[in-house]
Formats: sequence, structure tokens, C-alpha cells
Amino acid sequence: MLDFFAIFSKGGIVLWCFQGAGVAESFTGPVNALIRAVILQERSGNNSFTHNALSLKCKLDNEFELVFVVGFQKILTLTYVDKFIDDVQLHFRDRYKNELEQRGALKFLLNNFEFGDDFRRLLREAEGSSKAKASVSMRTFNESQKSQKTVKSMIETKDGDKSKEQGGKKSKNAKKEAESGGDQAKAASQTASKKAVENGNEGLTQEEIIERNRAKFISKQLGGGKPEKSSKSPKPQKPKGKMKRVWDMGGKSFGELLDQTNCSLSLLVSLAKNVAAEIASQLCNSVAKKLEGKVMGTFTTVASTVKQALQDSLVQILQPKRRVDILRDVLEARSQRKPFVITFCGVNGVGKSTNLAKISYWLIENGFTVLIAACDTFRAGAVEQLRTHQRRLNSLHPPEKHGGQPAVQLFEKGYGKDAAGIAMEAIAFARNQGFDVVLIDTAGRMQDNGPLMTALAKLITVNTPDLVLFVGEALVGNEAVDQLVKFNQALADHSKTDKPRLIDGIVLTKFDTIDDKVGAAISMTYITGQPIVFVGTGQTYSDLRSLNARAVVSALMKA
Repeated sequence: MLDFFAIFSKGGIVLWCFQGAGVAESFTGPVNALIRAVILQERSGNNSFTHNALSLKCKLDNEFELVFVVGFQKILTLTYVDKFIDDVQLHFRDRYKNELEQRGALKFLLNNFEFGDDFRRLLREAEGSSKAKASVSMRTFNESQKSQKTVKSMIETKDGDKSKEQGGKKSKNAKKEAESGGDQAKAASQTASKKAVENGNEGLTQEEIIERNRAKFISKQLGGGKPEKSSKSPKPQKPKGKMKRVWDMGGKSFGELLDQTNCSLSLLVSLAKNVAAEIASQLCNSVAKKLEGKVMGTFTTVASTVKQALQDSLVQILQPKRRVDILRDVLEARSQRKPFVITFCGVNGVGKSTNLAKISYWLIENGFTVLIAACDTFRAGAVEQLRTHQRRLNSLHPPEKHGGQPAVQLFEKGYGKDAAGIAMEAIAFARNQGFDVVLIDTAGRMQDNGPLMTALAKLITVNTPDLVLFVGEALVGNEAVDQLVKFNQALADHSKTDKPRLIDGIVLTKFDTIDDKVGAAISMTYITGQPIVFVGTGQTYSDLRSLNARAVVSALMKA
């Protein structure tokens, strides 16, 4: 049923592995994908991962820095996998604890050891218990309690109780006795009420009179006075002597303290700093998983330990698996005698054209020539705006500094034309004229605009740019995250290829306006796994920065 099971260290040393019978495909690819997407991205709070036709689950052992991974076909529903991977981890730890402590993973690997028999035994037990649970049949209707109920048993009596069927019918004599008994009780009640009136006890029944007299008698025996009301609660007595002081941290388990700190950090991150609540919760769960089994120092507190782990995880998220180095990539493209192509996309009004001009200035400062392709053929004034940027940039970098050619040129064909065709012509022109970089400006569009999203997907599919950048506003907080997610999904939906091209990186504009509410950066990177390439920090061309991960995390954690 299982395709594979692997035990390896966080340093990448495989200690032991199992591959199911008849499974020819290597599990290296799925495990590497799991490491990149879950373990390196600090997303161990969700230990499930899907790769092609496989479902993978992992378990971290933080004490010995080990990872336990199981893989099986995702069409299967294996209910025992979670418990099984826990059992294997505990058994492996218990059996080889001394070796791991004394020798470490590398030296432990050099020692011959046999874990296969224990693994197969645990697997048989897990599969057997699963089959035993599955074989329990459901009760038939006749075996259920509901089948024993009758209409008569569910009728409510006059006193408010439901009658219970005892089996058999009452005899006619019993019915007559009940009727006669009811008449006698009624007559006795009338007689008692008459006597009560005669004795001056109008309104009281015989039982109430007896109870009243009994209370008077008890009161006299206790020294007289009025009987105390039973409803009055006694005053609590003050404790004698000194009470033991209860310290704030006393009596609580590590798990309880971790939960409290976890919750407080989650509130700090999500409510005050624009991190999406769902992402904050997933992040905190991941940190909690990471801390399980960690040994604390003598003079460290749980709060400081958790906070440091959270900071490390946030820095890891903002430095994702794929680092974008535009200058290096431009140089590589130049060596191949072709231009490096960047496409800018995003919703309306976020500052795509302005930040395109800032990136043009940055590229020119680094000695590259730039061709701007005006592919926003819908918005009035879009081409004129780019032409203004071109003139200003060339005035800052005269042609004589670039071999007599202008540092920036504009390629435009007017309005109402096919954007994909203009981009294709611009790339061909840049190749022939020897430009280093082509920056493609596209029309702003909402993610739910079907025709415009189809046009953008066509532009990207036809021209295959080297980099697709999504431009979003930091000012709108979690709205930018929602825009990014839906924009990415719309690109996938409107693309006509099996492997659609999605967003490669993010440009976050107006970053200088949000003070310490920088949570949108965390949310956008966590959701997509793509890096924030630039942040806009002002109105001038030089107000463009690379993201400083530690500065962002410091602002995020600031109370």
C-alpha cells in the first residue's frame, strides 16, 4: 500500500529507506519537492504534501534533527498513516537513541544496522488495526433502540413524563381500580381542604402544615428564634494561617505555556501588522511543530524561545527557495546575444508604469540599455506617460555615456492594437539593435476581467518572458494578497497550455507609507513561495530598494 518510507537527517543524510514492491519510480524527486516546499519554507505545521500522483506526509524529530517521510498514491485513503509514522518515529528513536546521541547521523550511517524487520512489523500492525476497524458492520434497524419505540411510548402524559411500554396490556380491573382510586383521591383532597379552612390554615395542604410544624420544632430545639431560610448561602470563612504563594508560571506544562505564547504571537502578527489571520495561524502551528522536542537552556524563557523561533521562520519565508538576481541574469542573456525580457502586470492604479521607470533607472545605473514596450493599448495616456519617463531618464543619462545611443528607448504602436503582437515585435527589435533588457508594460486589469486576463495570458504564453513580476500595493494590506492569489489563478485558468506560466516575483509599491504594518509582504511570499524582488519607497527614480528580510521581521515583531 505504501510506495516508500524514508528516514533522513535535516542535513540530507539518508539513514534508512523502504520502497514498496512493484514501485519502479525513484522517490528522490517527491522527497526533494517536499523539502523545498515544506521543510525549507518552515511550513511543517501542515505535514501533508502532494506531488504529481503521490501524497506525502512527514514527521520532524527536532531532538535528533531527523525527518520521517511516507509516500503513497493519493487516490488511496489510508487512515492509519498518521499513527503509523508516529509509531515508526518513536520506535526508531527508542532503539537507536544511544547511537544517535553518541555518534551523530553521519557516524550512525557508517554503522550497519537493520531496521527493516521492525518496520514491516509496525506496518502489519497498522494495516491490521485499520482493517479491523473497517470490518465492523453497522447495526440493522431492528437492532437499534429506535426500532423498540412505539407510538404509545412517545406520547406525553398529563404530568409531563413519557410513558414507557412495559409489554402486554393492562387488565380492565387495573383500569377500573385506577379510576376509582382517582375518585377517592379527589374526595380526600376536598375533605383535607375543608379541614384546613376550619383549623385556620386556609391555602395550605396537609403536607405543608406538617413541614411548617416540623421547622418550628427544630428551631425551638436549637435555641429558639426564627428558622433560617434554606436559600441563603453561608458566608465563606476566611482561611486560617498564611496561604502559599502561587507563581504565574507555576504548575503549567511546557505545552500550555507554548500554546499561550503561540496565541499571543498570533494575535500580535495578524491583528496589528496586516498578516492574514489564516497565514498567521499556519505559521504559528509550524513554529510549534518546530519546537517540539527542543531542549531549553537554563536561563531562557518559553516566550523568548518561541519568539526567536518565529523570527527565524519569518526571515526564512522572506528568503524563499528561488532567489531572483536580475543583474546576473541580464549578463547571462547578454552573453547569449539576446535581451532579458521582464513583463509587468497587476491591477489598475498600483503604479506599474512608475515602478517600471524606477527599474529602468536602476538598470541604466548598472550599465545596461533598456527598451520599454508600450503594451498598455487600453488606458488613455499610457503611451504618453512612458514617453515622458523616457525623456527624463535620457536627460539623466545622456547618449554620449552609452556610445552615442540613448540609454532608454520606447517601442510603441499606438492604441487599440494587440498587446501580444506589440511585445513580440519589441523583443525582435531589441535583439536586432542589441538592447540588454526589454521591459513590457501591460494594462492594469482586475483579476475577474475575463477578456483582459485572457489577453495577458496570451502575451505571456506567446512571448515567454524571462521574468513575470506582479506589482501590488503594500498600502492595501491583505487585499493585495487576495489580488495576487486570484491573479495567479486567473492566469492559470485563461492559459491554454498544460503548464501555464504564473508569476515569478513581486514588486511591492508604496512601502514607505505603512510604517511597521508590513505583514502583506509575509502573506504574499508565504502564499506564492515567490520572492519580493523590489519595494517602492518614494516618488523619485532612486526610491527603489531590495527587500531587507531582517528589517521587515524586526518591524513586524515590534510591539
